[in-house]
Order: sequence, then C-alpha cells, then structure tokens
Amino acid sequence: MRLKNNRKAFSMLTAIFIIVIMASVGILVMSLSGKLVKETTTQFQREQAMLLAKSYTEYAIMAVMANDRNGTTSCLQTINSDDVIRDEDDGGFEVRVQIAYISNNSNELNSCDATRVFSDAATTVKSPLNIIVDVYVKYIDFDHHDPSNAPWITYHKRTLQKI
Repeated sequence: MRLKNNRKAFSMLTAIFIIVIMASVGILVMSLSGKLVKETTTQFQREQAMLLAKSYTEYAIMAVMANDRNGTTSCLQTINSDDVIRDEDDGGFEVRVQIAYISNNSNELNSCDATRVFSDAATTVKSPLNIIVDVYVKYIDFDHHDPSNAPWITYHKRTLQKI
C-alpha cells in the first residue's frame, strides 16, 4: 500500500518538474524572438538611413552641377529635408547635407562663402572643381520605450566628387 502512494507523489513531482522546464523554455523562446524583432527593426532603420544618405548625395551632386556658381545666385552649401521626410508621430528621418568646394580657380566660385571653399593643388585642368558632400541622416529608434525622450541616432556619409 505504501508503494502506491509513493508512485502518485513521484508522478506529481515529475509533472511539476516538466511544467517548470517547459515554462523556462517558453520564456527563453519569447526572449529570443523579442531580441530578433528588435535587431531586425534596428537593421531596417540603418538600411533606410544608408539609402537616404546615398540618395541625398546624388541629389546634392546634381544640384551643384545645375547651380550657377559664377552668377548672381548664391553658392549651394546646404540642403535640409526637415519638411520632406520628417513625421512628428514616429520620429521619421531628418537629413542635412553640407557641401564644401575644392578649387584653385577663384573665378569658379565667385558667389561661394569662403568658409566652405578649400584651395588645393589636388585639382587639375581636367577637373578644376571638386566637392565634399557630407550627409547626416538622423532618426529615432522605433523600439525605444519613450519616443519623446529617445536619443537621435546619426548616420554620416562623406563623399568626394569631381565636377
């Protein structure tokens, strides 16, 4: 008779042990899936920032080529996108482009501000003008607990282009 009671107690202990192990495995799976989702979101935002930086670099190069640097119009030095891709609800992306010029020909850059013009012997007759394009893409992490206090993450791309 005593053996039967021991079997019931052993079965109950085994069942409790298996339930605890299954709960631990479930917690582990949930934790890993949460980390994977967070990593995927972070990777997506970084890829978006990289694509925006590449796009704005090409846009800046086209804008410099179309801008009349010798005429009366001011020299193109910055491009901001605050109103274009910024969304107040989810943070969005903020893009700022700064353009610096490298030239040893002062006639090429009559209307440019002297703080963004560098004179260097690196230019040649075939390429009298070079530009440095700095693109800064700022964004807020989607998964931050409090978006109003979330820090901005900045991706920077610098490009040297012959014009």
